Amino acid sequence: MARALAIGLLLLAAAAAGFGGYHYLNAKSPDSPATSRRPDVTLNDLAGSPQSISQWDGKVLVVNFWATWCEPCRREIPLLNALQSEYGGRGVQVIGVAIDELASVQDFLKSVPISYPVLIGEQEAVDALAGFGAEMTVLPYTAFVRRDGRIEVLHAGELHRDDATELLNRLL
Repeated sequence: MARALAIGLLLLAAAAAGFGGYHYLNAKSPDSPATSRRPDVTLNDLAGSPQSISQWDGKVLVVNFWATWCEPCRREIPLLNALQSEYGGRGVQVIGVAIDELASVQDFLKSVPISYPVLIGEQEAVDALAGFGAEMTVLPYTAFVRRDGRIEVLHAGELHRDDATELLNRLL
């Protein structure tokens, strides 16, 4: 029951983000908690093996929180694939964090290819989202992290190419 309620709340938040136009791209000021160091999150990968986000230390990270049932999340996957392809050689790593069940993500990936690492969790992923500075559970939600591990920008809602490329070029 609690799990169904949590998923329902996430669906409602995702719908509000998509339908209500809740969207921002906001570089946080130096005094903001968003410029704090990114949390050291460990979640399972698609094979069920624990993976720590710290393995990508030294890279510019694009940490994207998403779910298979979130339409704006699904729409931005091709952009995230393209960003990984275009910027990966320059030290950028896109990481997907699915707030979903493993079986749902595995089924989804049979029809939608993702070219970057995907970590999966239910409550653990929601906790990770909060650790990155999300003030509310809105999906998709993306954290851009500098090479030194400091969170540079928090972005709630669907990413758009112009915003993402401008920010990545600035971080590189």
